Amino acid sequence: MIRPLVSIVITTKNEANNIENCLVSITEQTYSNIEVIVVDNNSTDKTFEIALKFTDKVFNKGLERSTQRNYGMSEIASGKYVMFLDADMILGPKATEACVSMAENENWIALHIPEFVLGTKYFTRVRRFERSFYNGTVIDGARFFKKSTFVKVGGFDETLSGPEDWDIDKKIKQIGRIGLLPSSSEYLGANSWKHKRFITEQGVDPGGKWNSIFHNEAEFNLQIYLAKKKYYSESLNSYIKKWGANDPDIQKQTGVWYRFFGVFLEQGKWKYLLKKPLLIPGIYLLRVLIGLKFLQRNFS
Repeated sequence: MIRPLVSIVITTKNEANNIENCLVSITEQTYSNIEVIVVDNNSTDKTFEIALKFTDKVFNKGLERSTQRNYGMSEIASGKYVMFLDADMILGPKATEACVSMAENENWIALHIPEFVLGTKYFTRVRRFERSFYNGTVIDGARFFKKSTFVKVGGFDETLSGPEDWDIDKKIKQIGRIGLLPSSSEYLGANSWKHKRFITEQGVDPGGKWNSIFHNEAEFNLQIYLAKKKYYSESLNSYIKKWGANDPDIQKQTGVWYRFFGVFLEQGKWKYLLKKPLLIPGIYLLRVLIGLKFLQRNFS
């Protein structure tokens, strides 16, 4: 039986410090029928050259990440399935195989992949803990798609910068289902996996997370974090206008109740929340600061 081709698209811009880890993690996938595509945005460092060591499908395209993703996933990709990664992500070794299995056997047309933020400092641990509540919710965004579906919905909305991940999920839901990749407790190559030590040193035990993405962001910097959130929020009004303020997903994504409480309490997740009480104040401090930035942008 021929296994379907998966095209993995990585978008880059001056990612020489990260791109090799990302590409090595793809070479270690338990699923072998993979096409690797790197879409760079005019890097001035060695990103392009490093990428060429792993694949001859390295292209230059900008200016926003949505444009890069669409170019790689719609115009270049040959696979039945397409997946996108950021250059600072490390793909768990069983993730691709698990995605294909779910899509082929359970009729999902897109999938959310669990994500773990790497780092050991307090607010990085806060971000990792907070992010764990978002997996599979309306705050999450699909990363693995049936290519024909991705093309049918028009890919990412290139007029949005930030909410485009939420936007494509809404387009996908109009024609099919989005699933959440389950955790994986077994991986026979665990001891020899090249990234095991690095990820462990960054505060995450990869055991039981072999289907996941490990996000190797720099240690938390509040100024950079808020600036990024401010930039991504600039398209939020356009996204809300596109789907309507009364849309139930948008009410959750932008509403105080769900973002501050509901996502942490639903489906019994409050039990998990209470396991790390020292991180809870950090979550709510960040939520408040982001809210203030959003209000400041609206008033200005």
